[in-house]
Amino acid sequence: MLSSFPVSLVVGTVLGFLTGLGVGGGSLLILWLTLVLELPQQTARGINLLFFLPSALISCLFRWKQGTVRFRAIFPAVLAGCAAAAAFSFLGVRMDLELLKKLFGGLLIATGIRELTYRPK
Repeated sequence: MLSSFPVSLVVGTVLGFLTGLGVGGGSLLILWLTLVLELPQQTARGINLLFFLPSALISCLFRWKQGTVRFRAIFPAVLAGCAAAAAFSFLGVRMDLELLKKLFGGLLIATGIRELTYRPK
């Protein structure tokens, strides 16, 4: 029942909405795909990357129309993110997969704690 098309459509819609809000719907999508639908981890990661692209594009367009996107502010972050992604994709091939899993889990926990305790100035 959980793997039926209507349930998957509802879950995908809710996770797309959460992704648009910046809540982390992609992480939840990986959990859904691996734990509920029992897809292999690599397949779930690939689907997550494809899922992220339209969600991010739509979110960026809405934020741009609201006037909250300042290209001068985000351009250095885009460059640094692309450089880091390229460097760590080459490094990741040589690193132990278990270590990468633990590091990513630690990053998710640290991000969750920060989100729960963050108070704007």
